[in-house]
Parts: sequence; C-alpha cells; structure tokens
Amino acid sequence: MSGHLYSLNDLAIKVGGRLVGDSTTEIHSISTIQNASSGCISFLANPKYKKYLSQTKASAVIIHPDNESHLECSGIIVDDPYAAYAIISSLFISFKNPYENMAKNFHAHSTSVIHETAIIGPNVYIGPNCVIGKDSIIHANCSLVMNVEIGENSIVHANSVLGSDGFGYAADPTGYLKIEQLGNLLIGNNVEIGAACTIDRGAIEHTEIHDGVKLDNQVHIAHNVILGQNSAIAASCAIAGSTVIGKNLQMGGLSGILGHLNICDNVLIGAHTLITKDIDMPGDYIGIMPAQEKKDWAKSAVFIKKRNAK
Repeated sequence: MSGHLYSLNDLAIKVGGRLVGDSTTEIHSISTIQNASSGCISFLANPKYKKYLSQTKASAVIIHPDNESHLECSGIIVDDPYAAYAIISSLFISFKNPYENMAKNFHAHSTSVIHETAIIGPNVYIGPNCVIGKDSIIHANCSLVMNVEIGENSIVHANSVLGSDGFGYAADPTGYLKIEQLGNLLIGNNVEIGAACTIDRGAIEHTEIHDGVKLDNQVHIAHNVILGQNSAIAASCAIAGSTVIGKNLQMGGLSGILGHLNICDNVLIGAHTLITKDIDMPGDYIGIMPAQEKKDWAKSAVFIKKRNAK
C-alpha cells in the first residue's frame, strides 16, 4: 500500500472521466488488471488483457467506452485509458524527491549553472559550461561531461553520461588522430532519459534532443544527431552521428539508425530493425528476419540480395 487514499470520484475528476458504480469507493493503489485486489484501481488499454476483465478483483477499472458493457465492478470511462492511468500514477508516488535531506556530494564546475529548483542526486559530476533548468532531476551516478544544457522539468536516470566525446577520429599512417568535440549537447524541456544512456556532445555544431523526447535505458545517441520533438526510443537502440530525425519518431528495442541520414516526421521503426537509408515518407518500417539455421540463412541472404538487385 502506498499510503495514499483517494475516492473513485476524486480520480474520475482528475482524469476527466465518467464514473460508473460507487463514487465513494476508496482507492489506495494501482495494480495490473490480472493481479489487482480490493482497494486497487486498474486499467484496460491492451486488448490482450480483456480476458481478465471479468475476473479482476480490482475495486475499479479505467476503461474505454467500447468495453463498458463488460465491466463488472466500478469504473472510470475515458477515451484513452492508458493516458488516464499515467495521470493517476502520479498521485501514488511515495518519494517525489528521493534525495531530500541528503547531504550534497556532487561536484559542479564553477562555470556551470544549476537552477535552485533542480534536484541533483549523489555522486553526480557536472563539468564545465553545463546548465540545468528549473525543476529538472539528475539521479545518482550521472556525469554531465561538458557543454550540456538541460531544460525544464527533465529527468536523467542513474548512470547516464551526457556530453561525452563523440566517436571522432581521422585515419593516420600511425593509427588514428582524435578529433576534438567542440559542440554542445542541448536537451529540451520535459525530456526523460533512462538509466545508463550515453549522448555525445557535438563535434562542431550541436547534438540536439528536442522537447518531450523519452529514452528508455541503455540508448546511445552519437554526436550531431538531432532528435525531434516527442520522439520515444526503447531500450538498447543506437543512432549514429549526424542523423537528423523529425518529430514523433517511435523506435522499437535493439534497433539502429545509420549516420548522416534524414528521417521525416511520424516514423515508426520496429524492434531489431536497422535503418540504412533516408526515410522521407511517414509510416511503419520494420526489417526483422526470423532466426534460422546458418545454412538456411545463407540461402535466404542470396535470395534477398537478388530481389534487391532487381
């Protein structure tokens, strides 16, 4: 139990939903529809879980009007149950500031500016020429290496490294010559960066993460990438350098985008997909090859190569 208690009427007002059933029902927590118990509120957003609706022990369920006739307990009727769940989830946070009253043990360079409302966790390094905006949160063990600007209401989760050197080298007879990374990393407002992400600062111009972007854990974004507003990237994805991406990208886990490409607005990329060319038409792109025995894959590869040559 979270320690929070709301009436069902309170929650319906919060999400602008239509209440059915007992408005005085007390809700103390949120749970999945299949594991809920009395006092919990749940939600049905994915049709795959509809089978649990008649069995749930939740006191109430957030549901779309199309499924209202199948509701056997109290509920809140909304057009977007998943969005309503997101709003209600904010009411049940136990620790809005987990670092409250903790002694400050982060290091900030004298050239950096941290807004007085920002929350900085333990063991954080903030290098030169960094700016952290109003109400942003930097969780434990993060590094802002240099030339990083973070806007308002943004969150960086534990162990992420921002403003690291991009992968820039020039071939030389003796090996490789390092290209110094002189640009910035600009992160907008309402951005959330998952745990153990790495985002490089620009080489000459800037790496840009625009407002509303959401990154899952272990995402890598290389130098000079521009990632458009309200894009969402799942875990273990990578975007190579100097690629420019429009608004509303959605990228499934373990996917990649090669460097120096242009991706238009409203592109969806399926899991395990590698984008190798520009995309100039919105749509849903996927290129998954099911696992095969090695000899079978060799035959498939020949067939694909012939098809692409036509």
